[in-house]
Amino acid sequence: MICGTGALSTRDPWPQGPRVERHLLVRRARMEGLLVFDYAERREEAAARLAAWVRTGRLAYREDILHGMERAPGAIARLYRGENSGKLPIRLVHGATR
Repeated sequence: MICGTGALSTRDPWPQGPRVERHLLVRRARMEGLLVFDYAERREEAAARLAAWVRTGRLAYREDILHGMERAPGAIARLYRGENSGKLPIRLVHGATR
């Protein structure tokens, strides 16, 4: 909770980088964290619902699939440059080329 200047005056050391506290305070906004691990017991339910949404077109996702371990260094570079659209998995196939 952010409450007036009290939340800002106790900073030692003062944080570096973007600070959203003042914007949240004056707009009376709320920021809350969510971790997928908080809902681990509902994993099966979520997987079934998400799969159904993908099948019906209600949920879409993008991924660029690369094939072979030799593509890994370039894939990491693409991630850092922001050249991927969506997920960027690398498919490793032992003993076969696909």
